[in-house]
Amino acid sequence: MAEVVGGFLVPHDPFIFMKPDAAPAAQRDTVRHAFEQIAQRIAELRATTAVIIGSDHYILFGPGCLPSMLIGIGDVDGPLERMPGLPRETIENDQPLASHLFETGRSEGFDWAVAKALTVDHAIAIPYHLCVKPNSGMKTIPIYLNSGIEPTISLRRARALGAFIGRAVRNWTGDARVVVIGSGGLSHWVGSAQMGRVNPEFDRSLLAQFTSGDLEALVRLDDDYLLENGGNGSLEIRNLVCALAAVSSQRGRTIAYEAIPEWICGFGFAELYAP
Repeated sequence: MAEVVGGFLVPHDPFIFMKPDAAPAAQRDTVRHAFEQIAQRIAELRATTAVIIGSDHYILFGPGCLPSMLIGIGDVDGPLERMPGLPRETIENDQPLASHLFETGRSEGFDWAVAKALTVDHAIAIPYHLCVKPNSGMKTIPIYLNSGIEPTISLRRARALGAFIGRAVRNWTGDARVVVIGSGGLSHWVGSAQMGRVNPEFDRSLLAQFTSGDLEALVRLDDDYLLENGGNGSLEIRNLVCALAAVSSQRGRTIAYEAIPEWICGFGFAELYAP
Protein backbone atom coordinates (compact mmCIF):
# COMPACT_ATOMS: atom_id res chain seq x y z
CA MET A 1 0.00 0.00 0.00
CA ALA A 2 1.11 3.55 -0.68
CA GLU A 3 1.58 6.09 2.09
CA VAL A 4 2.40 9.75 2.54
CA VAL A 5 5.51 9.79 4.70
CA GLY A 6 6.10 13.53 4.95
CA GLY A 7 6.12 16.91 3.30
CA PHE A 8 8.18 20.02 2.78
CA LEU A 9 7.68 23.68 1.88
CA VAL A 10 10.36 25.29 -0.26
CA PRO A 11 10.92 28.45 -2.35
CA HIS A 12 11.66 28.25 -6.06
CA ASP A 13 13.41 31.55 -6.73
CA PRO A 14 15.34 31.35 -10.04
CA PHE A 15 17.84 33.93 -8.78
CA ILE A 16 19.46 31.08 -6.81
CA PHE A 17 20.87 30.05 -10.19
CA MET A 18 20.64 33.23 -12.24
CA LYS A 19 22.26 35.60 -9.73
CA PRO A 20 23.99 33.34 -7.21
CA ASP A 21 26.43 35.98 -5.99
CA ALA A 22 23.84 38.73 -5.49
CA ALA A 23 22.81 37.47 -2.05
CA PRO A 24 25.10 37.87 0.97
CA ALA A 25 27.29 34.80 1.39
CA ALA A 26 25.87 33.78 4.77
CA GLN A 27 22.29 33.88 3.49
CA ARG A 28 23.24 32.10 0.29
CA ASP A 29 24.83 29.32 2.36
CA THR A 30 21.76 29.05 4.58
CA VAL A 31 19.51 28.59 1.57
CA ARG A 32 21.75 25.95 0.03
CA HIS A 33 22.06 24.12 3.34
CA ALA A 34 18.27 24.13 3.79
CA PHE A 35 17.80 22.42 0.43
CA GLU A 36 20.49 19.91 1.37
CA GLN A 37 18.78 19.19 4.69
CA ILE A 38 15.52 18.47 2.88
CA ALA A 39 17.24 16.13 0.42
CA GLN A 40 18.73 14.29 3.39
CA ARG A 41 15.40 14.08 5.20
CA ILE A 42 13.77 12.67 2.05
CA ALA A 43 16.45 9.97 2.06
CA GLU A 44 15.82 9.24 5.75
CA LEU A 45 12.10 8.87 5.03
CA ARG A 46 12.97 6.31 2.32
CA ALA A 47 10.68 8.14 -0.09
CA THR A 48 10.23 6.69 -3.55
CA THR A 49 8.06 9.41 -5.12
CA ALA A 50 7.82 13.18 -4.73
CA VAL A 51 4.62 15.01 -5.59
CA ILE A 52 5.77 18.57 -6.32
CA ILE A 53 3.05 21.24 -6.32
CA GLY A 54 4.11 24.41 -8.10
CA SER A 55 2.78 27.28 -10.16
CA ASP A 56 3.18 28.64 -13.65
CA HIS A 57 4.80 32.02 -14.26
CA TYR A 58 3.23 32.87 -17.62
CA ILE A 59 5.92 30.63 -19.10
CA LEU A 60 3.99 27.47 -19.89
CA PHE A 61 0.50 28.94 -19.95
CA GLY A 62 -0.80 32.33 -21.01
CA PRO A 63 -4.03 34.21 -21.68
CA GLY A 64 -5.13 31.54 -24.14
CA CYS A 65 -5.19 28.81 -21.49
CA LEU A 66 -4.97 29.08 -17.70
CA PRO A 67 -5.74 25.68 -16.13
CA SER A 68 -6.72 25.81 -12.47
CA MET A 69 -5.06 22.47 -11.78
CA LEU A 70 -2.85 20.33 -14.01
CA ILE A 71 -1.11 17.01 -13.52
CA GLY A 72 1.66 15.50 -15.60
CA ILE A 73 1.03 11.81 -16.24
CA GLY A 74 3.55 11.07 -19.00
CA ASP A 75 6.92 12.33 -20.19
CA VAL A 76 8.35 15.16 -18.07
CA ASP A 77 11.46 17.26 -18.51
CA GLY A 78 12.69 20.72 -17.63
CA PRO A 79 13.20 23.43 -16.83
CA LEU A 80 11.93 25.29 -19.87
CA GLU A 81 13.99 28.37 -18.97
CA ARG A 82 17.74 28.46 -19.45
CA MET A 83 19.50 28.90 -16.12
CA PRO A 84 23.19 28.39 -15.33
CA GLY A 85 23.68 25.27 -13.24
CA LEU A 86 20.16 23.98 -13.85
CA PRO A 87 20.33 21.83 -16.98
CA ARG A 88 17.23 20.82 -18.89
CA GLU A 89 16.85 17.09 -18.39
CA THR A 90 14.38 14.24 -18.14
CA ILE A 91 12.44 14.05 -14.88
CA GLU A 92 11.21 10.51 -14.33
CA ASN A 93 7.48 10.52 -13.70
CA ASP A 94 5.71 8.01 -11.45
CA GLN A 95 3.22 7.36 -14.22
CA PRO A 96 1.11 4.65 -12.52
CA LEU A 97 0.49 6.78 -9.43
CA ALA A 98 0.02 9.96 -11.50
CA SER A 99 -2.61 8.21 -13.63
CA HIS A 100 -4.34 7.01 -10.47
CA LEU A 101 -4.50 10.59 -9.15
CA PHE A 102 -5.85 11.82 -12.48
CA GLU A 103 -8.50 9.14 -12.90
CA THR A 104 -9.61 9.09 -9.25
CA GLY A 105 -9.74 12.87 -9.23
CA ARG A 106 -12.13 12.96 -12.16
CA SER A 107 -14.45 10.53 -10.38
CA GLU A 108 -14.40 12.74 -7.27
CA GLY A 109 -15.09 16.03 -9.02
CA PHE A 110 -11.56 17.32 -9.59
CA ASP A 111 -11.42 18.14 -13.29
CA TRP A 112 -7.70 18.06 -13.91
CA ALA A 113 -6.08 19.46 -16.99
CA VAL A 114 -3.75 16.67 -18.02
CA ALA A 115 -0.35 16.73 -19.69
CA LYS A 116 0.87 13.55 -21.38
CA ALA A 117 4.09 15.43 -22.17
CA LEU A 118 5.20 18.36 -20.02
CA THR A 119 8.24 20.62 -19.89
CA VAL A 120 8.12 22.19 -16.45
CA ASP A 121 9.36 25.59 -15.38
CA HIS A 122 11.48 26.45 -12.34
CA ALA A 123 8.62 25.97 -9.85
CA ILE A 124 8.98 22.22 -10.32
CA ALA A 125 12.55 22.00 -11.61
CA ILE A 126 14.27 23.75 -8.68
CA PRO A 127 12.84 21.54 -5.90
CA TYR A 128 13.37 18.50 -8.12
CA HIS A 129 16.98 19.40 -8.83
CA LEU A 130 17.91 20.33 -5.24
CA CYS A 131 15.72 18.01 -3.14
CA VAL A 132 14.69 14.99 -5.21
CA LYS A 133 17.46 14.35 -7.74
CA PRO A 134 20.13 13.78 -5.03
CA ASN A 135 18.12 10.68 -4.03
CA SER A 136 18.85 8.29 -6.86
CA GLY A 137 15.90 6.35 -8.24
CA MET A 138 13.16 8.63 -6.96
CA LYS A 139 10.26 9.51 -9.23
CA THR A 140 8.31 12.75 -9.44
CA ILE A 141 4.71 13.75 -10.11
CA PRO A 142 4.40 17.41 -11.18
CA ILE A 143 1.24 19.27 -10.27
CA TYR A 144 0.53 22.87 -11.28
CA LEU A 145 -1.98 25.16 -9.60
CA ASN A 146 -2.89 28.54 -11.03
CA SER A 147 -1.75 30.48 -8.01
CA GLY A 148 -0.41 33.60 -9.63
CA ILE A 149 -2.56 34.81 -12.53
CA GLU A 150 -6.22 35.79 -12.20
CA PRO A 151 -8.50 33.92 -12.00
CA THR A 152 -6.49 31.95 -9.44
CA ILE A 153 -7.63 28.76 -7.81
CA SER A 154 -9.13 29.58 -4.40
CA LEU A 155 -7.34 28.71 -1.19
CA ARG A 156 -10.25 26.47 -0.17
CA ARG A 157 -10.15 24.62 -3.48
CA ALA A 158 -6.39 24.19 -3.11
CA ARG A 159 -7.03 22.73 0.33
CA ALA A 160 -9.70 20.38 -1.01
CA LEU A 161 -7.41 19.23 -3.82
CA GLY A 162 -4.59 18.57 -1.36
CA ALA A 163 -6.85 16.53 0.89
CA PHE A 164 -7.91 14.51 -2.15
CA ILE A 165 -4.28 13.93 -3.20
CA GLY A 166 -3.40 12.59 0.24
CA ARG A 167 -6.48 10.37 0.34
CA ALA A 168 -5.92 9.04 -3.19
CA VAL A 169 -2.28 8.20 -2.47
CA ARG A 170 -3.24 6.30 0.67
CA ASN A 171 -5.95 4.41 -1.22
CA TRP A 172 -3.63 3.35 -4.04
CA THR A 173 -2.88 -0.36 -4.13
CA GLY A 174 0.61 0.20 -5.50
CA ASP A 175 3.73 0.39 -3.38
CA ALA A 176 5.04 3.91 -2.85
CA ARG A 177 6.43 6.09 -0.09
CA VAL A 178 5.41 9.62 -1.06
CA VAL A 179 6.64 13.01 0.05
CA VAL A 180 4.69 16.11 -0.96
CA ILE A 181 6.60 19.31 -1.71
CA GLY A 182 4.81 22.66 -1.79
CA SER A 183 6.85 25.03 -3.97
CA GLY A 184 6.50 28.82 -3.79
CA GLY A 185 6.18 31.98 -1.72
CA LEU A 186 6.70 33.62 0.62
CA SER A 187 6.57 37.42 0.39
CA HIS A 188 7.75 38.81 -2.92
CA TRP A 189 6.57 41.52 -5.28
CA VAL A 190 7.07 40.51 -8.91
CA GLY A 191 7.19 42.97 -11.81
CA SER A 192 6.10 45.98 -9.77
CA ALA A 193 7.68 49.10 -8.33
CA GLN A 194 8.00 47.25 -5.00
CA MET A 195 10.06 44.42 -6.49
CA GLY A 196 12.79 43.58 -3.97
CA ARG A 197 10.59 44.27 -0.98
CA VAL A 198 10.36 41.45 1.59
CA ASN A 199 8.11 41.25 4.68
CA PRO A 200 9.76 39.03 7.31
CA GLU A 201 7.00 39.52 9.90
CA PHE A 202 4.36 38.34 7.43
CA ASP A 203 6.54 35.41 6.36
CA ARG A 204 7.24 34.20 9.88
CA SER A 205 3.54 34.40 10.73
CA LEU A 206 2.72 32.21 7.74
CA LEU A 207 5.42 29.70 8.63
CA ALA A 208 4.01 29.44 12.16
CA GLN A 209 0.57 28.66 10.74
CA PHE A 210 1.96 26.05 8.38
CA THR A 211 4.06 24.31 11.02
CA SER A 212 1.11 24.22 13.43
CA GLY A 213 -1.13 22.75 10.72
CA ASP A 214 -3.60 25.63 10.98
CA LEU A 215 -5.28 25.10 7.62
CA GLU A 216 -8.47 26.87 8.57
CA ALA A 217 -6.65 30.08 9.39
CA LEU A 218 -4.66 29.83 6.16
CA VAL A 219 -7.67 29.36 3.88
CA ARG A 220 -9.41 32.33 5.54
CA LEU A 221 -6.66 34.67 4.35
CA ASP A 222 -8.03 37.24 1.95
CA ASP A 223 -6.19 37.88 -1.31
CA ASP A 224 -6.25 41.63 -0.66
CA TYR A 225 -4.42 40.98 2.62
CA LEU A 226 -1.89 38.74 0.87
CA LEU A 227 -1.28 41.28 -1.89
CA GLU A 228 -0.80 44.14 0.55
CA ASN A 229 1.45 42.30 2.98
CA GLY A 230 3.18 39.70 0.84
CA GLY A 231 2.92 40.94 -2.73
CA ASN A 232 1.58 39.11 -5.75
CA GLY A 233 4.14 36.35 -5.20
CA SER A 234 2.54 35.43 -1.89
CA LEU A 235 -0.51 34.15 -3.75
CA GLU A 236 1.65 31.07 -4.30
CA ILE A 237 0.85 29.94 -0.76
CA ARG A 238 -1.96 28.04 -2.49
CA ASN A 239 0.71 25.49 -3.44
CA LEU A 240 1.80 25.24 0.18
CA VAL A 241 -1.78 24.93 1.46
CA CYS A 242 -2.36 22.10 -1.02
CA ALA A 243 0.77 20.31 0.22
CA LEU A 244 -0.17 20.76 3.87
CA ALA A 245 -3.62 19.31 3.24
CA ALA A 246 -2.14 16.37 1.32
CA VAL A 247 0.16 15.46 4.18
CA SER A 248 -2.63 16.02 6.76
CA SER A 249 0.07 17.48 8.94
CA GLN A 250 -0.81 19.00 12.29
CA ARG A 251 2.74 19.80 13.27
CA GLY A 252 5.98 20.69 11.61
CA ARG A 253 9.17 22.66 11.98
CA THR A 254 10.76 25.62 10.30
CA ILE A 255 14.03 24.51 8.78
CA ALA A 256 15.25 27.99 7.79
CA TYR A 257 14.07 31.47 6.99
CA GLU A 258 15.95 34.26 5.26
CA ALA A 259 14.70 37.61 3.96
CA ILE A 260 16.82 38.27 0.87
CA PRO A 261 15.91 41.47 -1.01
CA GLU A 262 18.77 40.82 -3.43
CA TRP A 263 16.89 37.68 -4.50
CA ILE A 264 13.53 39.56 -4.22
CA CYS A 265 12.02 36.98 -1.89
CA GLY A 266 11.39 35.77 1.62
CA PHE A 267 12.86 32.25 1.68
CA GLY A 268 10.95 29.88 3.95
CA PHE A 269 11.73 26.20 4.40
CA ALA A 270 9.64 23.87 6.54
CA GLU A 271 9.07 20.18 7.17
CA LEU A 272 5.55 18.84 7.62
CA TYR A 273 5.27 15.69 9.71
CA ALA A 274 2.91 12.99 8.53
CA PRO A 275 0.47 11.72 11.19
